[in-house]
Amino acid sequence: MKNGPFAVIGASVLWGTAGTAGLLVSADSIALAAARLVIGGTALALVGLFAGSGAGSGAGSGVGRGPLVTPRLPLALRFPVTPALPAAAVAVAMYQLCFFAAVARTGVAIGTVVAIGSGPVFTGVLSWLLHGERPSRRWAMATAAAVCGCAALIVGGGAQAGGQMVSGVLFALLGGLLYAFYAVTAARAISTGSSSNAVMGVLFGGAAAIMVPVLLWRGTEWLAEPRGLLAALYLGVGATALSYFLYGRGLRTTPVATAATLALAEPAVAALLGLVVLGERLTPVSIAGLVLLAISLVVVAVPEKRPSERPLAERSASEEARAVAGGNGVSR
Repeated sequence: MKNGPFAVIGASVLWGTAGTAGLLVSADSIALAAARLVIGGTALALVGLFAGSGAGSGAGSGVGRGPLVTPRLPLALRFPVTPALPAAAVAVAMYQLCFFAAVARTGVAIGTVVAIGSGPVFTGVLSWLLHGERPSRRWAMATAAAVCGCAALIVGGGAQAGGQMVSGVLFALLGGLLYAFYAVTAARAISTGSSSNAVMGVLFGGAAAIMVPVLLWRGTEWLAEPRGLLAALYLGVGATALSYFLYGRGLRTTPVATAATLALAEPAVAALLGLVVLGERLTPVSIAGLVLLAISLVVVAVPEKRPSERPLAERSASEEARAVAGGNGVSR
């Protein structure tokens, strides 16, 4: 998988800083999320439009692809815009709304655990059902452990759930499914030779256009304050544009199910920032969850050695031994 997992983890680290940055302003959470997506989506659309980035080989494709020969053409001329890509752009925008609807009903802890924790599971299932990419047993075990670690990390903080639990959990599950859909769609487009910059530009540029009315509806007065503007710029450029630029690069060589599990580093980074920057405390349960999550991410990040990847000499010796055994009438 080369450096793909490191790019995904880098994106997750940036995502994990969003909560701390958001605390610097008193803006409405939905308005802040809308501003983040409008700024970040616009930046990604501009990068996809003007940057001459080649398309890397897709995860599992085994075929390297060179740079695009028309790097400065408009997005629509760089690769076929299938119906799935606009639908994925809608999913990017709807994920934000579903997530905030969930946490408003269940509380931050439960809503975050269900939305973020269900994402990798839905991603693995969609990859299997839509594209026949069956996740490995090691991925399934590590992902289950990572979700448990994520739950312990967040719930161990003592946050209480409240509000309309059933509808909140359903919104959170829908958010996890929407995330999985746009991640799988992006990975599929990149794996077939499309520029990762162009794919992210289409997805997040479209989502930015959808979120403009939401931002205007929730109000933009807070952007007139220097602190609010700086926070919005960081969230848009750093925690969205740069992070999804890295995520797209990671999807070139990392299976999307693996990338979704590695993205669970986000709550770990958020917890550590809360500990170091905001002076928060971690309970023993949260510390145990953090350790379990870290171990699970390492297990997922280390590439699996497939039988076909054994040295040729080793395979030849093994095959010769089986041939000799067969010739001597030795049964197994």
